[in-house]
Amino acid sequence: MADLLAGGEFRRLFHEFEQTAFRLETRERYYESAQLEQFLAGERSGRVEVDLSYMSSWLELVAAQHAAGRQVERVRVVSLPPSDYTRYGLWLARHNIQAGEDIRYLPRDRAGGLPDHDFWLLDSARLYAVRFGADDSLLGAEPVTDPQAVAQARAWREAAWARAVRHEQFLKLVTGEGWWPATSS
Repeated sequence: MADLLAGGEFRRLFHEFEQTAFRLETRERYYESAQLEQFLAGERSGRVEVDLSYMSSWLELVAAQHAAGRQVERVRVVSLPPSDYTRYGLWLARHNIQAGEDIRYLPRDRAGGLPDHDFWLLDSARLYAVRFGADDSLLGAEPVTDPQAVAQARAWREAAWARAVRHEQFLKLVTGEGWWPATSS
């Protein structure tokens, strides 16, 4: 594995992009195990309270980039029925969306042809494979400089974006109130 960008070096990428930062998320769960437990306990009690302090700097950054006319976009590939983590992510996404992030959802069974790993694609030109530990901890981002890999990531982004639906539409789908657009052949 190449040198990973982590911590401030990884975060700096999101200060430096010029137009778009796109993330494809393919994992069933991520590192927020304490927050997930808080969410599940709140679901059971009918009062969800989660410590979101770990997200405050990200939300501030997204809001600043959005105000500057830059887009942060994300497609989450998820299994249905929604897992505990997916339900947490759906609940949590409202904070990202309020900050200006565009989050969309794609059921795993409609994600054929997409990779099984996460990545960030910045300005359609800079690709970073996101790496995780066995315990779901974020290790960092591995720069990918191969032009063919970058072109493939652009194609994956376009395919994922075309098939995914916005957060509010996905919420309706999973609560039985919604629809799913027909697939084009």
